[in-house]
Amino acid sequence: MKYTYEELAKMIDHSLLHPTMTDAELEEGCSIAARYGAVSVCIKPYAVKRAAGLLRGTGVLVGAVIGFPHGNSATESKRYETELACRDGAAEIDMVINVGKALSGDWDFIENDVKVVCEEAHRRGAKVKVIFENDYLAKGGAGLDADAFKRKLCAVCEKAGADWVKTSSGYGFVKQSDGNYNYKGATEHDLALMRAAVSPRVQVKAAGGVRDLDGLIRVRELGASRCGATATAAMMEEYRRREAAEKAGEAATTGTAAIGAGGY
Repeated sequence: MKYTYEELAKMIDHSLLHPTMTDAELEEGCSIAARYGAVSVCIKPYAVKRAAGLLRGTGVLVGAVIGFPHGNSATESKRYETELACRDGAAEIDMVINVGKALSGDWDFIENDVKVVCEEAHRRGAKVKVIFENDYLAKGGAGLDADAFKRKLCAVCEKAGADWVKTSSGYGFVKQSDGNYNYKGATEHDLALMRAAVSPRVQVKAAGGVRDLDGLIRVRELGASRCGATATAAMMEEYRRREAAEKAGEAATTGTAAIGAGGY
């Protein structure tokens, strides 16, 4: 295998964000994250204290979403959510930008919104991932095409103190031509663009649409250090299957060579 189990597992923020998530599902999700060695769980603010207790001693961090999923909370509300989440044990904060203000070209608002959350989180020892929701940005905005718009957002967020820029929430549903709602989430194009648009100080997180081991590996190869996922167990079990098959193949090859060397 090109990457170790730990290298890939420690990219995964195990996502526990479904609107109908029960207490039992939260507990099972934390158990999965610990069992497979994910770097963190990404959860809703009310669940931080419970998750922190469940994961104590496992090495799995607790991350909380802020202004989720549409980023429309007032800046002070986002700051207070961040304060409470950190008090309850969150080590990472995934905040959503105010998409409408970004599309309006109010860059000062966006910078301040992100800066206030970053300052609160950093003061409490936590790091911040800033969610763009790229599915909403496909046509660009504020006089910029889509790619230029995303690059501008990257620059603004880096200036404001973000530790990561993140593609999506996983809930950025857009009405399609057939009337149904769907989303793409992280795309290879956006991951490469965002990695190139920020300095090495800022990391990139993929979220939405990464559902198997090959997708996780591709995210890594595009330069992202984190990936939000619900399919953690499936991904890492597939890794174990491939690793076992690779080792079995190596053993068979070695055995054949040993027989040949013996003169049979």
